[in-house]
Order: sequence, then C-alpha cells, then structure tokens
Amino acid sequence: MYQTACGAAAAAAAGGSCVEPEKDPQGLVSREPAPPVNTELDCSDFDIVKATQYGALGRVKELVEAGFNVNEPDKETVTLLHWAAINNRRDIILYLIDKGAVVDAVGGELNATPLHWATRQGHLSAVVLLLNSGADPTLRDAEGCSCIHLAAQFGHTRLVAYFIAKGVSADLGDRGGMTPLMWSCWKVSAIDPTRLLITLGASTKLADNAHGNTALHWAILARNAQAISTLIFHGKAAIDIPNHRGDTAISMLQPFLGQPWIQPEIVEMVFEYQQGKQKRNFCKWVVSNKRFKWWCMVGMPFISFYIAGLIVCSNMLAIIKMFMLTCMYIVLHFTGHILFDNRFMTLLPISVYFATKFWMYSTWIFYVMPWVSFLTSLIFLSSSGALWYCFIKSWLGDPGVIRITQEQRYRAIIELAERGEGAFEPSIFCPSCLVRRPLRSKHCSMCNVCVAKFDHHCPWVANCIGANNHREFIGFLTFITLLSLQFLRGAILTWSEKCGSLHPLNYDTLSMIGSCDPWLAYVCVHALLHAFWVTMLLSCQLYQIACLGMTTNERMNRKRYIHFTSVGGRSPFSRGMCRNLADFFGISIYGFVKSQRIDWTTRFELDKNIEHQPLLRHKDNFQYV
Repeated sequence: MYQTACGAAAAAAAGGSCVEPEKDPQGLVSREPAPPVNTELDCSDFDIVKATQYGALGRVKELVEAGFNVNEPDKETVTLLHWAAINNRRDIILYLIDKGAVVDAVGGELNATPLHWATRQGHLSAVVLLLNSGADPTLRDAEGCSCIHLAAQFGHTRLVAYFIAKGVSADLGDRGGMTPLMWSCWKVSAIDPTRLLITLGASTKLADNAHGNTALHWAILARNAQAISTLIFHGKAAIDIPNHRGDTAISMLQPFLGQPWIQPEIVEMVFEYQQGKQKRNFCKWVVSNKRFKWWCMVGMPFISFYIAGLIVCSNMLAIIKMFMLTCMYIVLHFTGHILFDNRFMTLLPISVYFATKFWMYSTWIFYVMPWVSFLTSLIFLSSSGALWYCFIKSWLGDPGVIRITQEQRYRAIIELAERGEGAFEPSIFCPSCLVRRPLRSKHCSMCNVCVAKFDHHCPWVANCIGANNHREFIGFLTFITLLSLQFLRGAILTWSEKCGSLHPLNYDTLSMIGSCDPWLAYVCVHALLHAFWVTMLLSCQLYQIACLGMTTNERMNRKRYIHFTSVGGRSPFSRGMCRNLADFFGISIYGFVKSQRIDWTTRFELDKNIEHQPLLRHKDNFQYV
C-alpha cells in the first residue's frame, strides 16, 4: 500500500531542529497565525535562528546588518527563510526576501523549500507572501510531493484552493502518481478538501502508478465514508475501474456493506449495480429498477389517498375501518422499505401535494360542480390558475442561486486569500460552492447551492425559497388557503342542495353529511387541514417579512450573524412594517411609500445609510459581512 510519508513533520524536514507544535516546549511553531512578538522579551542574546523563530524582527535586522548572510544554512541545511515560514513570521519573511533570500532554497532531510514548510503548517499568510515573491509551488521534496499534495494530505482546504487558483493543476501527480484528490481521500476524513477538489475540476478517474488505485479506491481503503459518498454522487466517480490487482470499487465495498459507516445510499448503489450485472427475474427487477422506484414514490400518495378514502367511506363498522386503515399503514410501511429509494425521498412531499390537489379537483368536478353555480366554479378555477402559476414559479424558478464562472471563482479565492487569514470564514466564503457569500445568502445542503437572501428549503415545492421566488411562494401559500376555503364553501352548498338544511350544526347534522356524501366529507377534512396549517405558515411568513424584516433562516440563526447580534438581535434590514412590505412586493405609492430594489446576489456589504450598521474587524482588515 502506498503510504509514503510525503507530509513528514517539519522536524524531519529540518533534520530534527524543529519539532511538532504540541511537543515544542518553547512554542516556536504554531498552526495558528503567529502571535505578536512580546516587546518586553529581551532578545539581545538570541542567535539569528532563535530570533527568527520568535519573530524578533529587530534582532534579525541587527544581525543581518552586522554581516550575517541570509542564505547561510545551519548544520541541517535549513535557512532562515525556512524558520520564518514554518512559524508564519510574515514581517521577517518580507525582510529576508528583500535582503536577497532565495525563496526556493532546499533544506532539511526532505529537501523541502520554505513553501513546503509553510504549507504543511497551513500558514496561509506565509504561503501568499512566498508565492507572490516567486516561490515555485510545483517543486517536489525528497519524497516527491509538491505543496498542493501536502495541503491535501493535512486538510488545508484554503491552501488547496489558493494553489489551484494560482495555476497549479488540480490533477498534478507526485512522484508515485498520487493526485491531491487521492491524498485527500486517503488522509482526510472531512468532506471539504475532497468536495473542493472535485468542484475545481479534479479528475476522479486517474490512477496512481504503484497500485493503479483511483481516488475512490483510496477512500475505500481508508474507510472514508464522506469521501466515498462525495466521489460517487457528487464527483460521478466510476465504480468499475479495476486497479492493478483487478479490484474495483464495487468489489472492495462488498465486504463492508454491513458496517455502520457505510451509508444506505451506497448500499443501494452497490445492490443496483450487482443486480444489473446478473440475470434478473421479475421480482429482482422490481426491487432494483430505479425508474420503477421513482414511479412508485410518485404514485403511492395518489393510491393511498384513494384507498384510505374508500375505507373511510364504506359502510363497515368503525372498529373494522380502524383495523383496515392500520393494516393499510403496515402494508405501506413495508412496501416503502422495498420500493422506495432514499435518493428520491425529496419526491414524497411534492407527490403528496400533487395527490391532494388531484383528488380535490376530481371531487369538485364530479361531486360539487353539478350542484353549484357557474360563477362559483369559475372563481374556483381562476384561483387554481393563480395557484399553479405561483407553484410552478416556486418549484421550477431560480430562487437566486449564486452563479459564477470558474475564472471568477479563482479570482475570488485569490482576493480572499491575499486579504488575510480571516477572509475564508464560513460567513464570508462558502467552502462547498467556492464563492464569496453575498449578504443574507446561505448554502442549501439539499440543493448544494448558495442562494441569495435564503429563506428556507421547502419540501412541498422541492426547491429553495430565496430572493427570486419568495414573492411567488407567498402567493402559493395565499392561493392554497383561498382554494381550500372555496372548496369548503362549495361543499357546504352541495350538502345544502343534496342533503337538506345544515342548521343547526350539531352531531346529527355531521352524521347526516357523512352518510349523504361520505367521499366529499372525506376530501373536505383534508381541505380543512390544508387551510389550517397553510394559514399558520403564511401568517408566520408575513410576520417575519413585515414586522421583523428577516428571513426564516435569519430568524432561526440570528445569533450566528454579527449584523444581528451587534444590534441586539434586531434586523438591520428592517425599514418599518409598511416599507418592509413595499420592498418585498416591489410596490411604490407616489408620495407615501417607495420600494427599495436590491440585487441580493451581488450585495456583499450593508448599506451605509442603514442606522446602527455593524462592522466586523478581521485582523488588519475592516469589512462588512
């Protein structure tokens, strides 16, 4: 197994002169940005190496001015620039380079450059300084690894992104043909480096020279469930590529299928692949066919609604009805385990919506329309038209996805990296989409995109609700409520004509309704439930929009956003109830209200005219978040 210690400790690189941070009694090395120098510390007796390690710039200048050669290595062939890089001493790095230090000097047992040392420790600032001073990131150390391989091994996602943005190939191989993606899958259990490399175009089909393993082979060998899932479902990794021993990803996964770290989606994928390679009978085809499962999940709510209605509307005793409904639930439960696919679970809520609307319209046409006026049916159908317009816009419309080209992505990465260590904070930069996050945006894990002015992901429309479709979603909720109430009104008119007077409304009247037209009563219960919960949701949405000036995401997570916590949890975007509604619906009333139109896909800073504008400081840079 290829286990070259490409990312050996800086101690090995320096021939034992520098050790791991957690083992260093003097604290000379740190994975975090270097702390400021203690000005009260007496550095007058420091030699130049110790002064460089401690960040004593004044002492370093004194010794260099006295004649010390900045390129003179110590007995382990380590230069001063190596020590400055591994300790993230930015001022000393700049000073040494200004004095002629060789940026690609090779030193230590691994013949590594200062850039290798800074990369291993994850020091973004030092890496930026060295690269901008001409350091070559493609140089390999004694074990054949370049800087991007080290960054991938140790999970330094920011550095991997920065190297690729600066022109390093995402598929660059080390001496053994291991790519950064392979190292990430083998060494790092977190999802970020692997997902980032795939997003930036790393190939999932390349194989190393020694074993013929692809990145997926390495992920399976490491039992890296996150990487396996990411490679297969996000990176479209081939599962049937054999390595030099003839092992494919499928054959390597087979012994682990009962292990708890294997995700159910992976098990289903392996099962489907195996069934596809075998001669199948009808039962196996039913269980394994993806298209058949899709239709089962779409059609099940339609069938369940109808069968439950037949049971409820039958003349059987109530206890028998309860027994049959329980049996129906058990059958559906076990059928779902066999025919449902976890990858299509998002289909169920929207299928339930389509099923309830289908049976509501069918009931109106066959049970209600003959007993009500043409005008009543026309109003019902007109509301349906408005409902479906808003639904389709909410369902298929763009919620405000942040879309950028690869070139723009590279520019954003370089700009943020050169801004400072804090510029890659999750509130500013999305590690999944690799985009700078606009104000009020959020990454949706369901859709795997960043959405401007993100409100929530709605399962009933199978889409995110954001800046571009929030108004239509409010219309969708409004017209569902109106349609349900109109259906109830039509049912009442029908019962009055078919069953007689509904006054007084008591138990006897309800029993008469149930016996007179049980199916209509059954559908009316569903319409009443729809009207209730949708009205509650609509009221909550309008309250947030008008009174709070917040989205659902902001209301639930406002303690995480500096521009809310800095003003006591209030919204800096609220302009009062009337203006908030005018801004949301784009209404301008001359002389009274003027709506404010903002493109939230490109807004990165708070409006400077907003009162109590919060300001976040990141080290040496001021910026709005």
